[in-house]
Amino acid sequence: MIFQDYVFYALAAILLFAGLRVITSRNPVHAALFLVLAFFTAAGIWLLLEAEFLAIALVLVYVGAVMVLFLFVIMMLDINLDRLREGFWNALPVALPVGILMAIEMVMVLSSKHFSADMINAPVPKPAGYSNTAEIGSQLYTDYLLPFELASVVLLVAIVAAIALTLRERKDSKFIDPAEQVKVKRADRVRIVSMPAEKEIIAVTEPEAEKK
Repeated sequence: MIFQDYVFYALAAILLFAGLRVITSRNPVHAALFLVLAFFTAAGIWLLLEAEFLAIALVLVYVGAVMVLFLFVIMMLDINLDRLREGFWNALPVALPVGILMAIEMVMVLSSKHFSADMINAPVPKPAGYSNTAEIGSQLYTDYLLPFELASVVLLVAIVAAIALTLRERKDSKFIDPAEQVKVKRADRVRIVSMPAEKEIIAVTEPEAEKK
């Protein structure tokens, strides 16, 4: 075993530990912090595979933006942990078969022909002018163009659905019709009233007049 193998096994162990703590931590803030640790260790593994662009994108996008947003939301919501745990064991009969099915699918994928023994070897050194980003862009917009476009459509549908759920009429929310809000005019909101100027007369008492 070479030094890179020891680094890989160390990062893999940390990644598994962080992933388990994400789903077993009772405090949501701790779970989010363990997820940040998992992202960092996954970025380290990608660096070992010479996928520098993916590692940097994972750190900048997920750790630097998404997880910071998650932490702000979790800290501002004031989540009731006792109420959050209610009904946890009631979902076990459905969650356990789904989890076992996902584990079986992962074993089938990882043991297929796409992950043969030849791929376990260290990556072949690239020439000096090799660009990891250019290679990813070339593969993404040629061989994987259709999956990429389908993923963009799915994300667009998710964005539209999130906006529709946010703007739906509810009893406990102040619903605003965007169409009516856009059509509003200044005369409907602001009215300028002309009022005569008023002079305030200050009455001076006798003791104050004598002082003057």
